[in-house]
Amino acid sequence: MNQAKPFCIPKLEVWEAYKRVRANKGAAGVDGQSIKELETYLKGNLYKLWNRMSSGSYFPPPVLRVEIPKGDGRMRPLGIPTVSDRIAQQVVKQYLEPELEKCFHPDSYGYRPGKSALDAVGKARKNCWRYDWVLDLDIKGFFDNIDHDLLMKAVRWHTKEKWVLLYIERWLKTPIYMTDKTLVYPEKGTPQGGLCKALHNPPWGLPSVLACQLPFSITPRVRNILTKFRILPSVTRFLIDLRIIS
Repeated sequence: MNQAKPFCIPKLEVWEAYKRVRANKGAAGVDGQSIKELETYLKGNLYKLWNRMSSGSYFPPPVLRVEIPKGDGRMRPLGIPTVSDRIAQQVVKQYLEPELEKCFHPDSYGYRPGKSALDAVGKARKNCWRYDWVLDLDIKGFFDNIDHDLLMKAVRWHTKEKWVLLYIERWLKTPIYMTDKTLVYPEKGTPQGGLCKALHNPPWGLPSVLACQLPFSITPRVRNILTKFRILPSVTRFLIDLRIIS
């Protein structure tokens, strides 16, 4: 039956995606529908989602913009997709993540299956006994400013699957329902808060797919201050070449 559709997306993938989204819980999106409400007609709702995704007629609803407080008193903007859209994103994540996992640096821990912040802390603790200096690099406003064309180019490096490319591109263009009840149509950036953040590591929008193309790790460990200042310019130039910073 799946073969009659333009895109071959197994129904089992949608079911597995639903179970993972359910386990993660999470708030309702712009439609106000909770996971519990979705489950009142679960079979029909999942079938409808599968049918639309398989036919290419699925269009993500607006992302709900909310703000949560940060530790320094400022507010962090988050984008909350609807429950159904989180399931759709999870379907794509399940397809793309195994391919990306192959090329991650072993010391990359963010949003990766089987790894956690505690693992990163443990690794950092071991490194503290071996190295004297740490380079702390942060790309300010990365998620808000990522270039959509550059991102899609990176995604295409890892997959040619048309439905995966189609829906990632649609998610990038999904309007954002702001706190003042207006819709904003993004020309760059990707909301923080969706499932596809798992591919952001860094996609999922997906800095991870960019990182997989780096010819060397941009998180090198150095033994002294002279080495630190020697490698920093090359790292900076590489980030500029990627148009990540200017």
